[in-house]
Amino acid sequence: MAGHSQFRLFGERRFLPFFWAQALGAFNDNVYKNTLVILATYRAAEYTSIKPALLTNLAGGFFILPFVLFSGVSGQLADRYDKTRVLRAVKIAEIAIMALAGVGFLLHQMPLLLAALFLMGAHSTFFAPAKYGFLQQVLTDDELVGGNALLEMGTFVGILAGMLLAGALVRFGDTSLIVGVLVATAVVGYVFARFIPAQQAAAPTLSINPSWYRSTLENLAAARQNEVVFLSILGISWFWFYGILILAQVPVYVQQLLHGDENGVTMLLFGFTFGVATGSLLCEKLSGRRLEIGLVPLGSLGLTIFGVDLFFATPSTIPPHELPWQALLAWPGVWRVLMDVTLIGLSGGLYIVPLYALTQRITPVAVMSRVISANSVWNAVFMVVASLFGFVMLSRGVTIPALILVVAILNLAVAVFIYARLPEFLLRLLAWFLARVIYRIRVTGLEQVPERGPALVICNHVSYADALVLSAAVPRPMRFVMEASIFRIPGANLVFRGMKAIPVATRDEDPAVREEAFRQVLAELAAGQLVCIFPEGRLTADGTIGEFRPGLLRILKERPVPVVPIAISGLWGSAFSRRYRGPARTLPRRLWARIDVRVGAPVPAEEATLGLLATEVARLRGPLA
Repeated sequence: MAGHSQFRLFGERRFLPFFWAQALGAFNDNVYKNTLVILATYRAAEYTSIKPALLTNLAGGFFILPFVLFSGVSGQLADRYDKTRVLRAVKIAEIAIMALAGVGFLLHQMPLLLAALFLMGAHSTFFAPAKYGFLQQVLTDDELVGGNALLEMGTFVGILAGMLLAGALVRFGDTSLIVGVLVATAVVGYVFARFIPAQQAAAPTLSINPSWYRSTLENLAAARQNEVVFLSILGISWFWFYGILILAQVPVYVQQLLHGDENGVTMLLFGFTFGVATGSLLCEKLSGRRLEIGLVPLGSLGLTIFGVDLFFATPSTIPPHELPWQALLAWPGVWRVLMDVTLIGLSGGLYIVPLYALTQRITPVAVMSRVISANSVWNAVFMVVASLFGFVMLSRGVTIPALILVVAILNLAVAVFIYARLPEFLLRLLAWFLARVIYRIRVTGLEQVPERGPALVICNHVSYADALVLSAAVPRPMRFVMEASIFRIPGANLVFRGMKAIPVATRDEDPAVREEAFRQVLAELAAGQLVCIFPEGRLTADGTIGEFRPGLLRILKERPVPVVPIAISGLWGSAFSRRYRGPARTLPRRLWARIDVRVGAPVPAEEATLGLLATEVARLRGPLA
């Protein structure tokens, strides 16, 4: 599957009906929400006396509150029962909710409309754990990034189409047509749900705790069992905090600061949604159809850069009268505003898809839906806080551009916190970027690297860039064993510590460091990690593969794990190797040089000998170039 496009999933029943059921749900959800927001912004007097700026933030709170109240039970239900049954039940409920919303529109009753909005939040609360848990059950590991990208693309295209139709429905002015679209879409979504294949229950003996408070605490505890999962959830939740605050301001931003009509609102929301869909689909391409967590900090950087620029891009002068979207685009500065909003969306797609895929990959199937429900709780908490934060800031006279600037700066602070706790994200970005700028890496045999569980990786040691190249070539994080003298280099030491590298010395140099290195290697293997050793012990001085040292046999004796041989070729003669001496060593040799990384079949611990392993690495490398 790794060699196929993500779009291949559209040809399979395990994915296609599910895709359309959730995409239509997102579409219908946004036809309703955006129709309500546009009417509340431009025709508020017909429905309520609440000010438009405050009503939009209040509506966001009504939609989010059910995530706090019902996420605990929803996650347990999705683990306890067949997720397909849960998805179908939720789609039936959607039909009833849209009928209630229709009554609210026909009678111009804001309380009914807010009640339906609350119930749509409950609808999404029960749908999300089953949705992401279903995805984990029907996709293989190498399909997770592509499947999640398609899911996010479908969701945001549904959002985009829903927003566009909402604007058209408001302009047309026929309330009965709005009601008909909402109910008909819910019915079609249920029809697609009928074709989703049934699945085995992940935890059929699980007891459902009816207490929303206790069930929520149980799910939150399940998510805290793995620090990477928990921090990923916090990262996802922060994106929703950021997104809710930005999107909630768009209607008033367009009306008051750009002086645009309803179509101007749709234009900016279109840009954001198009950006998220594009960023989501780019994930598989940029990651080489693998899970690449290095895209996460790249996305978070974009969220800050383009958020700050949006503050400066806000035009200082506005049109003298309300403009349609075509004329609005011709007004000075509006194109830059649209590009910033679009690039914020694109950055969000790059940011959120790998986090969802990472959570699904490392979470056990039996608790996946409960972890996703915990994610929903945290999402809801962050979104409620975002709505309150926006409400308070605007009530105190903070301008919308200033609010956007504050959120963009806060995003940088959140990124520093998360990446300080999980430096692997930044290091993966560094490896991904440099290895594609300095070198062209071709990897063969990557499927030989175990997706899960402990293994000892061995590789020939050609240059100081070997660890960088291996980090870029192998998607699983590795713990590198390196010479203590290199590990202690000032400045670089921070990077090595972030990589969780293990310093080692010879018995003559420092026996205590040597013994501590063995202890750390065994501990990492016991924790199910990949550990990479360069068994020659030092960089090659002539390009050949040196004698393998016996330390790896001691490791295998105490912790028998598979040994994965890897060979790097193409780095000998680079500025990072020892081929050249003196000033000539620093001269650039080749730009974008081709580097080959070849992975061999794992060797069982009981069959591993120094001679066999050295021969296998030499075979993989081939003749010295």
